[in-house]
Parts: sequence; C-alpha cells; structure tokens
Amino acid sequence: QVQLVESGGGLVQPGGSLRLSCAASGTFSIYTMSWYRQAPGKQRERVAIITPYGTPNYADSVKGRFTISRENAKNTVYLQMNSLKPEDTAVYYCNAKKLAADYWGQGTQVTVSS
Repeated sequence: QVQLVESGGGLVQPGGSLRLSCAASGTFSIYTMSWYRQAPGKQRERVAIITPYGTPNYADSVKGRFTISRENAKNTVYLQMNSLKPEDTAVYYCNAKKLAADYWGQGTQVTVSS
C-alpha cells in the first residue's frame, strides 16, 4: 500500500514557475511515478512520467517547460513547472504504478492567471 500526498500548488502569473512535490509512503523506489492533470470539463491527462531508474518522458504540451525528478532516499517525486501558461491551470495528481498496483494522491490545484 502506498499513500501519496501532493503539495506546492497555488496561484501564479503567466510565465511564472512552481514546483510540485509528492511525498510517498511505502516502498517508493519500485514504482513508476507520474504526474497527471485534469482541467474543468476535460479528461485527466498524463503530463510526465519517470521510471524507477529515473528515465523521464513528457507530454508534448509541456516538453521543454516541465521537469519531473525523483529522490528515492526521500520517497519524493517532483514536478518543476516553468514558463507556465493559463492552459496549464488544472488539478495536478501524483500517481504510483507497478503492475496491478495503482495509487493516486488527492491532487493539488495549480492556477495560472494574471
């Protein structure tokens, strides 16, 4: 069983930056970790993923602006978000997955607005 707690969301102006954190309990290092987001009226989409070995991948919409990283010693995954745009506004969720095991955090709101 893994529990995930996100933090770091908030209100930021266009062009600004935020860093989201996701603290995990349990055996964190064996899980593939992802960040998803869901905007009002839209489907949840994956924006970034990182393997247990640290290999990242990104959605085209955030490539070059967002960076996912993990610190296994601290059981934490991060999402550094730069050059934020109004269309990045969403609830951001942390996900841990390995085979049939699939865990979600409660989400953190990110609002990009002037």
